[in-house]
Amino acid sequence: MIFEIIAGLLGSIGQDDSLNTKKIDNHIEELRKNNWFNKLYDDEKYHRLFFVNKPVRKFLQSTFLTKRLINNPNTQNTFKSLLDKQLRK
Repeated sequence: MIFEIIAGLLGSIGQDDSLNTKKIDNHIEELRKNNWFNKLYDDEKYHRLFFVNKPVRKFLQSTFLTKRLINNPNTQNTFKSLLDKQLRK
């Protein structure tokens, strides 16, 4: 499972490093249909990360990882860990 997440994040190696804001916004909109995500998204300590933090936005740009977030509690925990790690930076 961890390998799949790393592969999803690294899937764009050798490609343009820019982020696709429209794709990220669409994925956030899809994730907002889930209560667990809304709790994170609406939490003041995390909310800003969804808009300005590159590792978080890169995670949310991945269609593969977004689908995993919707369907897999382990991926949800990994995402929350990423948010917590980015807060400490």
